[in-house]
Amino acid sequence: MTNQYITGAMIKRLREQRKMTQAELAEKIFVTDKAISKWETGRGYPDVSLIEPLAKVLGVSVIELLSGQDVVNTNRVANMTKLKLYVCPVCGNIIQSTGEAVVSCCGITLPELEAEEPQENDNVHLATIEKVEDEYYITIPHEMTRMHYISFVAAVRTDGFEIKKLYPEQDAQARFKISGTREILYYCNHHGLFRVKL
Repeated sequence: MTNQYITGAMIKRLREQRKMTQAELAEKIFVTDKAISKWETGRGYPDVSLIEPLAKVLGVSVIELLSGQDVVNTNRVANMTKLKLYVCPVCGNIIQSTGEAVVSCCGITLPELEAEEPQENDNVHLATIEKVEDEYYITIPHEMTRMHYISFVAAVRTDGFEIKKLYPEQDAQARFKISGTREILYYCNHHGLFRVKL
């Protein structure tokens, strides 16, 4: 039996990491130890009303519990080289993290975007980057219709991240200060994330 809701293996692992018995976990969330045993062996699932208290007692977020992935962020100094981006396909929300995360928007767990270098023969996604005084001027020869467009252009710096949101029917262009900028990222709503290292 596959666990599509919450994995029993994860409940068991998290419980054992906290050195709790099934009875101790059951007492904390007001269920029986038989219920915990059923969950851990995949013969049943916790009621939706128990998800939040179960996550709290097990020391994880609700999203981590539901996704079956616990996140341990070792990037505690917010190193920008560990930057991760997520885009919600429902609302277009752009979410950025500087380390491991489980990210959810509009009820969907979002995958981390994987940036690729645009190909030399890609006449649609190959950005032109010019130096104009103290700025990089980026232009992308991409159509900007309501159905197919560049959603954003971003500059990744040694000390931060700057994003310029773009909208259909405007030009795909942006300007960023040169100082500290290490790479340019841009996102096509059909073809994904592109990266140009500087």
